[in-house]
Amino acid sequence: MKYLKLLLSFILTAAIFYGLNNKFGDIPALGKFLAPNQGIWQNETDDIITGEVNIPSLKDVVTVHYDAQLIPHIFAKNDSDLYKAQGYITAKHRLWQMEFQTYAAAGRLSEIIGEGALDYDRSQRRNGMLFGAENSLDVVKQDPEALALLEAYSYGVNAYINSLEPEKYPVEYKLLGYKPEAWTIDKTMHLLMYMTDMLCGRDYDLEFTNTIKKFGKKRFDMLFPDFYDSIDPVIPKETDWSFIDTPMAEIPKDEMVKDSVSISEMMAKPHPNNGSNNWAVGPSKSVSGNAILANDPHLGLNLPSIWFVMQLSTPEHNVYGATLPGALGVIIGFNNDISWGVTNATRDVKDWYKIDFQDQSRKAYKYDDQWKDTSVRLEDIKIKGKETFIDSVIYTHHGPVSYDHKFKSDNELKGYAMKWAGHIGHNFTDLFYKLNRAKNYDDYRNAIKNHVAPAQNFVFASKTGDIAMWVQGQFPNKWKGQGKFLMDGSNPDHDWKNLIPSDYNAHTKNPERGFVSSANQHPTDSMYPFYVFNDGYDTYRSRIINNFFRSKEKFNVEDFKDLQNNNFNLKASEIVPYLIKNLNISDFNPDEKEALDILKNWDFDNHIDSKAPGLFASWNNNLYTMIWDEFDVEDETLKWPFTYQYMYMLKNHPNDKFMDVLETPEIEIAEDLIQQSFKETVEKLNKWKEKNGDYDWKNYKRSYVGHLLQALPAFSVQNIPIGGDGNTVNAMTRNHGPSWRMIVEMGDIPKAYGIYPGGQSGNPGSKYYDNFIDDWAKGNYFEINFMQSESDSTSIQSTQTLKPSK
Repeated sequence: MKYLKLLLSFILTAAIFYGLNNKFGDIPALGKFLAPNQGIWQNETDDIITGEVNIPSLKDVVTVHYDAQLIPHIFAKNDSDLYKAQGYITAKHRLWQMEFQTYAAAGRLSEIIGEGALDYDRSQRRNGMLFGAENSLDVVKQDPEALALLEAYSYGVNAYINSLEPEKYPVEYKLLGYKPEAWTIDKTMHLLMYMTDMLCGRDYDLEFTNTIKKFGKKRFDMLFPDFYDSIDPVIPKETDWSFIDTPMAEIPKDEMVKDSVSISEMMAKPHPNNGSNNWAVGPSKSVSGNAILANDPHLGLNLPSIWFVMQLSTPEHNVYGATLPGALGVIIGFNNDISWGVTNATRDVKDWYKIDFQDQSRKAYKYDDQWKDTSVRLEDIKIKGKETFIDSVIYTHHGPVSYDHKFKSDNELKGYAMKWAGHIGHNFTDLFYKLNRAKNYDDYRNAIKNHVAPAQNFVFASKTGDIAMWVQGQFPNKWKGQGKFLMDGSNPDHDWKNLIPSDYNAHTKNPERGFVSSANQHPTDSMYPFYVFNDGYDTYRSRIINNFFRSKEKFNVEDFKDLQNNNFNLKASEIVPYLIKNLNISDFNPDEKEALDILKNWDFDNHIDSKAPGLFASWNNNLYTMIWDEFDVEDETLKWPFTYQYMYMLKNHPNDKFMDVLETPEIEIAEDLIQQSFKETVEKLNKWKEKNGDYDWKNYKRSYVGHLLQALPAFSVQNIPIGGDGNTVNAMTRNHGPSWRMIVEMGDIPKAYGIYPGGQSGNPGSKYYDNFIDDWAKGNYFEINFMQSESDSTSIQSTQTLKPSK
């Protein structure tokens, strides 16, 4: 018995040892995770931001001042040292985030998460993410200066990685059971492809194809018009386009393929509301006489935060703003002479082509009445704990065949190929290097003129008072309707023939109205000669912004703050009175009468303490779903109508057959649906209230900022009291919204303000991890400390010196 107990004790000890040192599903190896010598306890709760650090290959000393927000102000003697320091400091505070995002971009999550990420990784590879990154790297390699700067940034990142002992790895590495690998310039390319893809989410070619096949062209055009009657475009309507002399593309015969799209499941797409606001006023509309610029990009909100704010300075330039961890330079920001920002532009730069293969070998596809050779790219996807999966991705001259019989389609002789501007090689490094150093409008224009993708509205303001907006990217000169639907991959007339010259991209400089603005709406009116596809992106925020700048003569920074935090719901103001007018209240119960009174007394502000926003949001969703039940069909990939057009249909075609509910024997009209959906909404909200408390907007919306690993609520911030919704200028939904609010007044020395939903540190144990969120939710800002020299000690809390190794 003594030996049996000893044996059992040994087995139990071995089992515990194994369990503590190996992962089980999503549970980390708890022994390593909790070990005093290398586990979570070794992660500091504060960041070391003092003292001296030796970094090999630095040419000179670099000074890093930190202010009260843990924002680094980096002063270097030359560009090479500057970007080594940027890489080092960014990695110091955001290493896991920057690397994890490159794994996601490159389709490598299976390496660290396991087989559950395989479908995602295959999608990334089949979207050509590595292919596009490699093309861009080839372009960068033709620019020795840009290449050297990228390598300097990588060197700085690796200097930090090499300084880490395992016990100091960020906590997420310990949770997932892996370690950082060396940073390369390829990883920066992957990250930039990730952002390019993130801002290309409104791609509906395949869904539109099935929708027009199902309902016919007349019905489709009614639901998805090329222009809305209320459009207030990015570039003012009065713009004269007579300087454009490039001929427009002619519409070919047989515009569409004959069959529907046979895909079992669409690949996951970026959030369709990834977008932004930006605007600028010139001296004539500014109280101070200085140009003022604002930008707030709307993205999915995560911790660590998307942006890392910093100042970068050499004797030749001085720039401040939001950087993207993993990429060099400032992406959105300002220097002493100019400021700039970006929003997503409504330009269609991703098209789909039907591919007919010659036979089951798929070594050739039909093109111009001949058979054209395909190529095959073998994508090796490593899987944690499993054998490597090899995906054979076929490439055509259009691009990768993303869907075929091996992936989400079942036809061995047919595939769907993607043509995307994101696959065209381009030099992001050159773009932001030049923008960071620009001194005037011409420099700004020179910096952005070769930008390829994603399509962006670049807003500009200068110390001299110039303001401008360019809708910039590399855009094919399409015939009307090209790329709206699936195209025939065998027809040369459906190829992208030529590109719109950059100088003919839609733009305006110092417009007579005194302001420029964009909020992802249609870029131009119908007088712009090139075909511009309407993707229904925005019809509300843009009108609120433009009407605001028409409302009075002059504006100041406080007006800009108020506008960025504006919660006015224009969509509700335009539809709620109509909905109320069409309600029959004769049989309303007390709950329904109370709900009606709430809506009648609503000022259409999505304030956190108001009940009306939640009531409207629920009613609107219920009514929308009820009207478009024809689209709610399993195994049919259809595009549901845009919000603006659904309201147009309610008001102008209330008896249309779309109003009829398919499951009932009666013939319903809009009035019936409005009545039924309201009653159902009140009943639904009362049940919700019993479980969750009152449906005031902050409680109903329950906004949060989640950790990048969504299974880590302890590293997230829940129930943030913030107003707005996706159609207000303060475009905050549950977990998507303003990721960096910036306002810059361009005086002799710029005066600027900023805030974002997170903090500078990527360490969940740091007080700087989420310290901005409360102020961000309240609409507060911190005043930006834009140091004019290394010796400027204003608001500096501590200093760290980076020195060359001896």
